[in-house]
Amino acid sequence: MYTIPELADFLGCETPQSWIDLALANQSLMLVDHANCEKKAASTALTLINRCIDKPDLLNKMSKLAREELRHFEQVIAIMKKRNIDYIAVSASRYAKGMHQHIASKEPQKLVDTLIVGAFIEARSCERFAKLAPHLDAELAKFYTSLLKSESRHFQDYLKLAIKYADYDISTRVEFFRQQETELIQTADTEFRFHSGAHIAA
Repeated sequence: MYTIPELADFLGCETPQSWIDLALANQSLMLVDHANCEKKAASTALTLINRCIDKPDLLNKMSKLAREELRHFEQVIAIMKKRNIDYIAVSASRYAKGMHQHIASKEPQKLVDTLIVGAFIEARSCERFAKLAPHLDAELAKFYTSLLKSESRHFQDYLKLAIKYADYDISTRVEFFRQQETELIQTADTEFRFHSGAHIAA
């Protein structure tokens, strides 16, 4: 299995095998929601650009991130087209909402929390690409492996920006979101999604 040590140190748990089994049994849906995730990641980066015009470091990193995420979106769509998988509308998982609901409402903590949540979302995506790759066909395995470097960098960029723009030690806040993320990953969801929980509730 492909491993990235920084992810294990940052995330509070590994993706459960039960989720891997669900993903392998629902690869068409996995790709559709993966495309959605890439699109949402680009949108998040663009939103931050619009919110933070006075922060050059953030603008540069989010601009690059948005371009990369849109390129990944295009790549997923191309793979789906080759496999005759329609890009259909699917509901969002509870994962992102479950993380975003804890973001502070006032600045500057709102920005710092948003960046920390971004780091966890990117880290979990990267970890799942690594977990899935050894079990996939050659084309998908190659593609998911190719995403590891950029996705790992994205999570680190988010975390570095959170540290940069906080006027306090963010470790307590990181640990809080780590606990929330772990619960979302280890508990059941009603539908399979790329960031859904351990299993599907009966």
